Amino acid sequence: MKKLSEIKVCVGVTSCATGIAHTYMAADAIKKACKKHGIKVKVETQGAIGVENELKPSEIDMADLIVFANDVQVKNAERFHGKEDILFTCRPGDVIAKPDLIFSKCEQ
Repeated sequence: MKKLSEIKVCVGVTSCATGIAHTYMAADAIKKACKKHGIKVKVETQGAIGVENELKPSEIDMADLIVFANDVQVKNAERFHGKEDILFTCRPGDVIAKPDLIFSKCEQ
């Protein structure tokens, strides 16, 4: 994983068991943490009404950090194949409680 100072673009995917509150709260927490550090961010939500703000292949390719904040399996996860070295996975509640958690694997 890169140093925090080297991360310029982050993409994320959030979903929770019911696909309602925690899906969107986790997306907001990721956005807030990234903006605090000057990182460009886009988060796809996979909620009760389906996939919103779907990530394009080019956005995934440009990412320096990928965040999965999920209680359920990510839909179309194969899009992220080969990106495991920059993937951070947690539960939605974890990122809601501590948004900077997404940077915990970054080099110091």
